[in-house]
Amino acid sequence: MPPMEIATLFGENLARCRKRAAMSQEELGVGASLHRTEISQLERGLRVARIDTLVKLAGALGVSPCELIEGIEWSPGSTTAGQFMLAPGPQGRARQGPT
Repeated sequence: MPPMEIATLFGENLARCRKRAAMSQEELGVGASLHRTEISQLERGLRVARIDTLVKLAGALGVSPCELIEGIEWSPGSTTAGQFMLAPGPQGRARQGPT
């Protein structure tokens, strides 16, 4: 899975969790000590969250960090290349992205 697909999937997960918590981007930003524009960029897949940002967001939303990275998996490769892949969907099939 290319970096942009990872960012897009993370953004979809973030937006879903935020809406489920009935929070605005501004409220989430305050709770996570992040600017609202960063929340917007993350949700639109324009940025990839650092690990500390992931933990802040999960804490502010009251969810496990696992919920925010749901569907993103790593497939180990050789010593030179591995790849990200989508977790199996309802039909049990995983889609693979380029390395």
